[in-house]
Amino acid sequence: MDPILKTMTLADEKELDVMLDELSKTKKAVSIGFLNQHGYNLIFHKKEIKESFFNLDYLLRDGKGIELACRYNKISPKLNLNGTDFIPHLIDRLLKLENKPTFFAYGTSRPWLEKGAQSLFKGNSFRCLDGFQELDIYKEHYLKNRTNGLDVIVLAMGMPKQEILASMLKSIAVSRTIIICGGAILDFQAGKVRRCPKIFQQLGLEWLYRLINEPKRLFHRYVIGIPIFFKNIFTSKLKNKKKTYE
Repeated sequence: MDPILKTMTLADEKELDVMLDELSKTKKAVSIGFLNQHGYNLIFHKKEIKESFFNLDYLLRDGKGIELACRYNKISPKLNLNGTDFIPHLIDRLLKLENKPTFFAYGTSRPWLEKGAQSLFKGNSFRCLDGFQELDIYKEHYLKNRTNGLDVIVLAMGMPKQEILASMLKSIAVSRTIIICGGAILDFQAGKVRRCPKIFQQLGLEWLYRLINEPKRLFHRYVIGIPIFFKNIFTSKLKNKKKTYE
């Protein structure tokens, strides 16, 4: 089996509900990330990035590319758990707890940072820093502000910076902590980036909608990255077959 795909936490509807329940009741620090074709390419080519992704407690399937990769490797892809939908659903679940969490938002730029966090956390107070600081700055900020209750940290600064930071923050957490690698979640929540129409989502073409709307920023990720992704998937399967027969 593809070693990258093997690390994912795949879930159907029932398993998703169990996962959300586990997260809301966690007694330790846990981290959540999402694997899309861009993340797969990063892991495939850089060992240090691979380690930060593999250190995540929950690595969820995000997007059509990973679905196709799963099917190619005879793995049931189960639900598409992209961060844009999953994270607000998890936050809503956590806000129903008797003792509300303390929220942190690290990522994007102002004013989208505050607008997005205000929307995502449903008006509850939060501590924040923009997404352009050195990693140690976030670590120091969290050390000064962490609590003895449930801390929820949303990292919205893109791959692989957020996954590397997630490992750092998890290592210094002293109480119940949920660390979420959220990519563009705050930009979506703030309205800076528009969610694609349902028809694009249903056809697995959300990437195309984003490319059309942000061609300069996303050209390398999709136009160049998608062919590289399928090459990497094919190469990985060949290597695994070779190991099987050796």
